[in-house]
Parts: sequence; C-alpha cells; structure tokens
Amino acid sequence: MNIEAIKSIYAFEMARTRRTLMQSVVSPVVSTSLYFIVFGAAIGSRVQEIQGVPYGAFIAPGLIMLTLLNQCIGNGSFGIYFPKFTGTIYEILSAPISTAEIVIGYVGAAATKGLIIGTIILATASLFVDITIAHPLLMILFFVLTAVSFSLFGFMIGIWAKDFEQLNIIPMLVVPPLVFLGGSFYSIDMLPPFWQTVSHFNPVLYLVSGFRWSFFEIADVNPWISLAIVVAFLGACLAVTAWIFRTGYKLKN
Repeated sequence: MNIEAIKSIYAFEMARTRRTLMQSVVSPVVSTSLYFIVFGAAIGSRVQEIQGVPYGAFIAPGLIMLTLLNQCIGNGSFGIYFPKFTGTIYEILSAPISTAEIVIGYVGAAATKGLIIGTIILATASLFVDITIAHPLLMILFFVLTAVSFSLFGFMIGIWAKDFEQLNIIPMLVVPPLVFLGGSFYSIDMLPPFWQTVSHFNPVLYLVSGFRWSFFEIADVNPWISLAIVVAFLGACLAVTAWIFRTGYKLKN
C-alpha cells in the first residue's frame, strides 16, 4: 500500500476545502439555520410533535442527512472530475498507484469533508432545538457509512460526467427530492397507504429513518434493515468502481 500517494491525494483535496471555506462550511450552516427558522416557525407552530418528539428535533436528523448527502456527492464527484477536465487524470493513472489507493485518497477526503460539515450542522441544530442521541455508536456508524457510501457514489458520478451539466444533474435534481420525500420532515405514517408503499422504494427513507432511530428510537423502517440497505449500497458502489477501473470506462477515452 502506497501510503504517501494516498496522503498526497487526501491532502490536496482537503486543501481545496480550506481555499473555499465560505462555500464549504458557511453556506451549509446558513442553509440549515434557515430550514430551522422557516420550518420551525411555519410548520412547527401547527405540528407540535411527531411520535412524541418535538417537531424541530424530529427534522434535525433529516437536515443533517440532506447536508451530508449533498456534501459527500458534491465533493466526491468534483474531486475526480476536475483531473479529468484538466487532463491530469492521466498522470494519476500512469503513476505507480493502485486503484484502491486512488479511491481511498479521493473518497476518504470527500467523506472526511462531509463528516466535518455534518458535525457542524449537528452542532448548529443543537442551538435551535434540544437533541438527545439515544444510541451514539449506531449514530456514528450510520454517519460514517453514509458518508463513505455517497462519497463513493459521487466519485462514480465524477467519472461518468462528461461536462459540468452532467456533474450537477444528480446532486441538484435527484438527491434533494429523494431527501424531501424520504421522511426528512415528516413520518411516512402520516401519508395515505398508497404513498406509504411508494415511499418504501425511496432509498433515502432508509438512511433518514435509521439515522433518526439512533437519536430518538423512532423510525419508519426497522433500523437494522436501514443499516443493511446502507451496507448493500456501499458494496454495490465498490463493485461498480472496481469495474470502472478494470475496464477504463470514461477514463481511457
């Protein structure tokens, strides 16, 4: 294992975060604060509690997950797309670095940035509502697995995208609706039976539900099923990434 190569890629990607501090840190904090102000005032005044949890606290895990997914996908995709865009990807591919080392460097940095922002959002949320974590170890497990999985997913998007428009299609047009419709701001028990069934086909529901259970021990889906879904998604992303590097898809043409 070429540790120096991993450290070089990781350090370069982390340095980019420091150069774009306003975009990387301040923007998510401001957005989350606005969510709490708007949803807390507009909906919280009408929906006091959901399943015994104050509404403001109930939406906190969903907001954290929304930010985590956006940050991990965005950082993971841009990290590998930019070398493709500038042509420096060929230097990386021709260097004595294995596929695993490239993935660990880029995905590790993207996941780290996502976890840092997610932690900041958790601290920001605690300024607005009282948050208790019933199962901190399970919360950390969901947190880390989700960050790694969606950073890897973003890495795949960055390889697939041929321009900046494609790079932003999934983070901007696919992920936010899935998060909003995945029980982030409500329990799916509040929906009619038909839409409850439809919601179970939304993969984000399992992420939000399992993450929320680690806080308040309430969930729309069995938390162990949610955990299994996250692990299965991570395995699928690893398999696709291995295939990409084995075949050179979108890398060698």
